[in-house]
Amino acid sequence: MVDCDYDYLIKLLALGDSGVGKTTFLYRYTERTFNRKFTTTVGIDFREKRVVYTGTGADGTSERNFRVHLQLWDTAGQERFRSLTTAFFRDAMGFLLMFDLTNQQSFLNVRNWMSQLQANAYCDNPDVVLVGTKADLKDTRNVNARQARELADRYGVPYFETSAVTGVNVDLAVTSLLNLVMERMEQSTYGAHSSEPNGSPTTSHEAEEAPIRRWCSC
Repeated sequence: MVDCDYDYLIKLLALGDSGVGKTTFLYRYTERTFNRKFTTTVGIDFREKRVVYTGTGADGTSERNFRVHLQLWDTAGQERFRSLTTAFFRDAMGFLLMFDLTNQQSFLNVRNWMSQLQANAYCDNPDVVLVGTKADLKDTRNVNARQARELADRYGVPYFETSAVTGVNVDLAVTSLLNLVMERMEQSTYGAHSSEPNGSPTTSHEAEEAPIRRWCSC
């Protein structure tokens, strides 16, 4: 995608421990299929996708469709790449913070990733969606839904349980983050007010599909 036929360029960043499934998640979102052949990401990589967002027009009241070009940045989770990864935090407009539902340590490390976000992102309360991956591996699950929901509630962010294998909640997680980012931009432009830390109430979606609203692929 090299043309500039779009209204907004939105950069989203996926982060979390190595091996939680960031690359396969983003591939599922952009290509709508599962690829198990990926190797560990070294440094930074990214994927792209075009979507249409229905937002507020120039008058601040009417609706208008905006063409959005997404850059979805895939970061290495290993400690040796941490300085490179955090250098990209300030340029990103929203964050998919991921952990592996079969790996308790990756869940515990969410707090460390959130601390790094708060220290290096564009503001103290950036737009974040918490994502539990590998929801299809029910027999080896090691993080229960209550733990994850409580952590999401603590940070005031939406939470989704996803699977790159089945596709469950992958689109919904990204859509939720895109809505937060665009709504923050609209609030900045038109002076709208939101009392929630990330622009919308905290929501939790365990491993089930839910309807997609306001966004469609183009």
